Amino acid sequence: MSFDKDLERIALQERELQFDSFSLETGWTLGSLLRGMALERKLGVVIDVTLFSMPVFYTALEGSTPDNPNWVRRKRACVFRFLKSSYAIGLTLAKQETTLQAKFGLPDAEFAPHGGSFPIVVKGTGCIGAVTVSGLPQREDHTMVVEALAKILGKDIGALKLDA
Repeated sequence: MSFDKDLERIALQERELQFDSFSLETGWTLGSLLRGMALERKLGVVIDVTLFSMPVFYTALEGSTPDNPNWVRRKRACVFRFLKSSYAIGLTLAKQETTLQAKFGLPDAEFAPHGGSFPIVVKGTGCIGAVTVSGLPQREDHTMVVEALAKILGKDIGALKLDA
């Protein structure tokens, strides 16, 4: 895995996967799409769609663990703090050979720079929330969120996905 190559692709994802508008119904549709994908693939994950103002969608599927909601909260906190995907934050820190604690004084108990949380961005407004998946290896959590966002936004996932 190349940090630079993945970071370039994630930056493209963050530019391309933006909404013209986002309502509570959109949040529910996004969460439901992710839930359907997880059920079809028999994945034990937790899925969360949260705006800065309120939670919109939450589900824990069979096979998820009591740790997953905490991972969701901590990954989402990274997006809310940095307005970038949690995976991009983690890869950037790994490339710099540092941690959130060392670089920013942010505690591991509150922030998890691991893949799976992605900013919900409205064009012309900015980041308004995050969509998060937890329960798979971090790259797969990230990929699942990106796949759902691409589908709901009518984007070509082939042009956006991370290399295998």
